[in-house]
Amino acid sequence: MSEIVKNFIALILSILLVHLVYIGYVRPQADILLEAARLTGLSAPRDLVIVLKDYEQEICFILMLWGSFLILSKCLVILRNNYLFTVDLIGETLEETGDETADETIEETGDKKIVPEAIIKKLDTALSADRNLAPLVQTLRAALWRYAGTGNVQNLSDAIESRIEALALRQDAENSMIRYLIWAIPSIGFIGTVRGIGQALSLADKALAGDIAGMTNSLGVAFNSTLVALLISLFLMFIFHQLQRLQDGQLVDIQAYCDQYLIARIK
Repeated sequence: MSEIVKNFIALILSILLVHLVYIGYVRPQADILLEAARLTGLSAPRDLVIVLKDYEQEICFILMLWGSFLILSKCLVILRNNYLFTVDLIGETLEETGDETADETIEETGDKKIVPEAIIKKLDTALSADRNLAPLVQTLRAALWRYAGTGNVQNLSDAIESRIEALALRQDAENSMIRYLIWAIPSIGFIGTVRGIGQALSLADKALAGDIAGMTNSLGVAFNSTLVALLISLFLMFIFHQLQRLQDGQLVDIQAYCDQYLIARIK
């Protein structure tokens, strides 16, 4: 299943889950409290369901669940592949291919021999399909192909650097939807603010006549939507920065791994 399909399914599930919670609990409970306050002539209480009852808050929670899925799925992929940095993929492959390729054009590394084509073939067969798509394995493969074609260590190093730069650009592009959600959630909260203030102004004549309940309820809509949206945005920003920390650390680990296990052997 492609990543786009998974993300779309996650969005649909987020909409269904949040909407079911709202129609099953939040709005019924809020209506009961508002009706009780209206009968007693009091303003709406500051209960949690009253704060969360409006459509802007519902949309913010939908986007929060979807954004959390996008962030956490990327974090899990990075964490799942982190064990590769503790495995000497090049060394294990050298042990398996050292005797079979002794007659090929090679680069001596002590009693082991580096044959880029043989190492790439072993990586393809020894690792699962998911692990072959890991950034570390992709970087090793690209660097070894460059070295196989040129036999130059500098070209190998340049290939590693260019691959890491391309990976950083791709990660930044893939994070664009997450950044959009973090920007969109406060904007939706401000839409609720504008809507609530507009309702409050339309009830100004009743407030001048002494009935301020409607005006205060409308102002509650304005401030509640902004409060919820800002809190959700802060939460998403926090976990998004954790994702960026993992991604930056992954790039540093790839460079260190290539220096230690690949470039150092060839030199």
